[in-house]
Amino acid sequence: MSVVSKLGRRLRLGVIGGGIGSFIGPIHRGAAVLHEQYDVVASVLSSNAERSLAMGQELGIPRPYGSAEELFAAEKNHPEKIDVLAIMTPNNSHYELSCKALECGFDVLCEKPLTNDLAQAEDLAKRVAASDRAYCVAYAYAAYPMVRQARAMMASGVLGELRMVQSEYIQGHLATLNPSEQDGSNWHMQPEIAGPSLIMGDIATHSFHLASYVTGLEPSEISADITNLVPGRSANDYCGILSRYKNGARGSFVVTQAAAGAVHGLRIRVYGSLGSLEWFQEQPDELWHRPLDQPAQLLIRGGPGLSAAANRATHVAIGHPEGYIEAFANLYQDLADVISARILGVEPDPLAQDFPDITDGVRGVAFVEASVRSNQTNASWQTL
Repeated sequence: MSVVSKLGRRLRLGVIGGGIGSFIGPIHRGAAVLHEQYDVVASVLSSNAERSLAMGQELGIPRPYGSAEELFAAEKNHPEKIDVLAIMTPNNSHYELSCKALECGFDVLCEKPLTNDLAQAEDLAKRVAASDRAYCVAYAYAAYPMVRQARAMMASGVLGELRMVQSEYIQGHLATLNPSEQDGSNWHMQPEIAGPSLIMGDIATHSFHLASYVTGLEPSEISADITNLVPGRSANDYCGILSRYKNGARGSFVVTQAAAGAVHGLRIRVYGSLGSLEWFQEQPDELWHRPLDQPAQLLIRGGPGLSAAANRATHVAIGHPEGYIEAFANLYQDLADVISARILGVEPDPLAQDFPDITDGVRGVAFVEASVRSNQTNASWQTL
């Protein structure tokens, strides 16, 4: 029996952002209910009040609201108020919405980047600590079973000491200028909303978090080259970043959305003194382990010899691929178990506490700021 089952009810989830027609909205709502731990009971699905109400009604959400202000005012003292608020709005609104959610006593799951400003991110971390609420940042790639297997193997010492890590994220959907950026309707291209660098906030933070999550280490210094590969584009669509670790290890991040012909291209390679690991998100059920002076091993999700962390994140029988929505569902599952344990006054499963939290969110913002600062000073080395 799960902790949520012992609670005797499903957690009540409210969502802000991700209306009908968005990419991320159905991902979150579908992931939240996949393991039958949540009911989506409240929503704000558009910045237009009429559309927000209409969308909520169309989706069958019991309490649709026209604005975030209405949701907070009504839900704070509602007899069956929401337990968790999922935030999937433009980046510049994350801080304010998160602060208000914590004030109302809600736990939070927020899209990345945490904020566009490091001071705001650090302030938000203090508010989370003072609130005793759980806060999850949606670095969903950390919730793939074979990523958790890689993290467990690294922590076990099977790779020895870290020597090198390469994390790349090569997309191609912005290989040409698209109408939404030319007519100004794409908020991702607007730095006052998306933050100082499109590529850094949008997907380089994923690459950085993935490397840190698997290795258990963060770079101490970075040197960044950030630019626009596509002529006529004002927003950054490429970054190449070198990193140094305190133990002498080296790393690199190569991230772009402008590689013509590329699909999704998230890959991580970790090299230690005793062997290496490699995971490719387009083939998510496979993890290559190449021990030093031994045959390479292909580990398969759901197969024998995997860690408890990988098995906990696996829900479908071997041979039936698990992917992106299931990874988000693992984040929601982890959060649900931690929240339910707190409500019941019991200790949560330690593995449930391994989701990306507010600290990971702050580190992601610090990574963006240091990278932008490095790029502005001719790729100078910047301390993280």
